[in-house]
This record gives sequence, structure tokens and C-alpha cells, in this order.
Amino acid sequence: MKKYSIGIDIGGTNTGFGLVDCEGKIIESLSISTKNYFDYKIYLDEVAKNILFLIEKCPNKELIQGIGIGAPNGNFYKGTIEYAPNLNFIGIIPVKEYIERILSEKGFPLKVTLTNDANAAAIGEMIYGGAKNVKNFIMITLGTGVGSGIVIDGKVVYGNDGFAGEVGHTIVQPEGRLCGCGRRGCVETYSSATGIKKTALELIRETDTKSCLRSLPEEEIGGRSIYEAAKQGDKIAIKCFDITAKMLAVGMANAVAITSPEVIFLFGGLTKAGDLLMIPLKKYFEESLFVVFKNKIELRLSDLDENNAAILGAAALPF
Repeated sequence: MKKYSIGIDIGGTNTGFGLVDCEGKIIESLSISTKNYFDYKIYLDEVAKNILFLIEKCPNKELIQGIGIGAPNGNFYKGTIEYAPNLNFIGIIPVKEYIERILSEKGFPLKVTLTNDANAAAIGEMIYGGAKNVKNFIMITLGTGVGSGIVIDGKVVYGNDGFAGEVGHTIVQPEGRLCGCGRRGCVETYSSATGIKKTALELIRETDTKSCLRSLPEEEIGGRSIYEAAKQGDKIAIKCFDITAKMLAVGMANAVAITSPEVIFLFGGLTKAGDLLMIPLKKYFEESLFVVFKNKIELRLSDLDENNAAILGAAALPF
């Protein structure tokens, strides 16, 4: 008989849910805002409410294997979100314990398994995407922040405390931009959706280069508007992608020196820029690599749909 699970992707902007079968087919999906919640209990109550909705949509509730969650700064060992810089919730959030209690009270004593959101995306890529036959790879997610999941010998690397593999919080610019994590110069401060916006605003303030971005209100400057301007040959917009690519390339090259992957997969909103990002990224990546790794590592865009990769990976956890 076909088995099911529920996968949840908690992002800085939205939270996606999916009822998924064991073959990776999403039976039912929905999404809620994450950024509108500031009290984690109210947020988790809403998450549990949507889990219960998906349970009712399942063809056979008895065959639901559990709940998988991918979350920023998710601790696989403890089932907690801890000090996530891109969420409104402060401190350590007991996600697993809280949701399992609500589900049990409602008559569905399902196990909740939580991991880092980028680790969930890596699992999704490994089981359902382009990494099916790849034993050593890195998954880079370019969203509100920069996430990463590292797979070595076919296993996700968690480390001693569950937080291994944070490429987005490796420092590429000492004394650089202040990061949400409290340190300066992390990859995330330059190569995320928020990072590229900061780059654009800096270039607008600090240069006199002509740009159509100057006519936009600050709140309308973001990845999409920068991409549209770059397509038209706007020099500041093109420079934004160049800086984004360079900082990301250095962070990836540092990760390569430690993990020696076969492939680095990239996924997330910024990858939709295509060659505007990938051409400078490949150039700076090769320039930054330790010589023994040059021309060995493939950079590939994820095979999975941006909206589903982390959900599918999270849904695979209970299986």
C-alpha cells in the first residue's frame, strides 16, 4: 500500500506544506506567510492547523509515516530552531515538541523530524532530483539568506551538534557587512536576495553611474528589478550580480577545500537570473579554487522545482 508523509519548508518569507506520497508526488500543497508572525506559539499553532488540514486530505490517514520539516538553523538532533537570523522568532524554538503535542491532542500521534532547510533541499535533490547518483555534493540555496547542505558518501553532514555545513555563514569579507547572525562579512550578506539589494543601494549611494534603479523607490529595489535592469544592460545592476557571484564563489571554494564535492547544486530565486549570475560565478569559482580542485567540480542548477525541493526533502525524512 502507498505510504505518505507531510513535508514542510519554513522560509524567512513563506512556509510551504505538502502532502507527499512515497514516490515523491505532491498530493496537496499550501503556503502561509512566515514573516507576519512574531510570536512562535501563534505561528506553530497555525503550522499545526495546516498539518491537520493535510492529514484530512490524505487518502489513508493510517499510512501517514510522519512530519518532516526543513527550517533555517534547524537542529536535527533536538528538533529545534535555534537563533535563526532570518526569522522573527528569537532564541530556541521547540518546534518538534510543540507540534507533536498538538497533533497528539488531536488524535494523530505522528513523529516530527526537523532538519536545516538547505539539508532538506539536499535530501530532495538526492532522492528526487539530479543528485540521485551523486555521493558527494553541496546544495546551495539562494533565498532570503544563503543556506547549504553538504552530502558526503551519500550522507548529510550534521556534525556534533546538528549545525554543520553553514556555507552562508562563512566569512568572505572580514569587517564587511553586519550579518543577521551578529558577525560581519558572511556570504549571506552579499549573495542572498537581501544581499543583492544591499549591494544595489550601496552602488546607488556611492557612485554616480547612470542606472534605471535610481528612479525606483527603495522598497521596489530587489532581485527581480535588479534582474530586469541587468537584462537591459544597466551597469549598476550587472555589477550587483558580479559582486553577488564573486562573494558566493569564494564561499563555495572554501567549502570545496574541506569537502571535495563532485557537484555543487544551486537553487532558489536568484538562480532565475541564469547567465547573469552563473557566468561570473563560474569564472570567480575557478579563480578561487585550490589548484587540486580546478576544473573538477560541476556547478549545476537544481533539477527540482524551486517551490517543491525543500518540501520533498523534508517529506522524505519520515520515510
